[in-house]
Amino acid sequence: MTISPPRPAQSADLAPESLPGDPMPVADAFLAVALAAVSWDGTLTAPGTRALRHAIDYRTPYRELGDAQVALLINSLLERLRLRGAQHLMLESAQSLSPDLRRSAYAVAAEIMRSDGVLQPDECNILSTLAATLQLDDDATAPVLEVMEVLHAPVQ
Repeated sequence: MTISPPRPAQSADLAPESLPGDPMPVADAFLAVALAAVSWDGTLTAPGTRALRHAIDYRTPYRELGDAQVALLINSLLERLRLRGAQHLMLESAQSLSPDLRRSAYAVAAEIMRSDGVLQPDECNILSTLAATLQLDDDATAPVLEVMEVLHAPVQ
């Protein structure tokens, strides 16, 4: 799936609950971090989509939602992504997450980005930007990246 380039937001595009400055609901914010990270280049790949879905299928509150509700949530976040861009969506999301959820969101984003192979230099840059946006230091992110290497090691 290719995400169309951002266009300027019109006042009619923004529902009252999504006006800039309003806090994003925590469940939306957590998913938005992963979605923004996995679609950093404007493309949501099949492996990325599968990994995103897997990351939320077992996690509360998403597992209580039906497929249609999850699709609506993802579509609304994709629209926010189109309107505001990945970096703004990450920043907006970070403001709604506790420190523990920020670490978890970073780990989920790293897992999803790793789902289609070895992290590329651009993906490493996005994860660095995400860590800074989420106010996570190397002590929080380095172990996550080490675990990703172990989880995704080739079987030879």
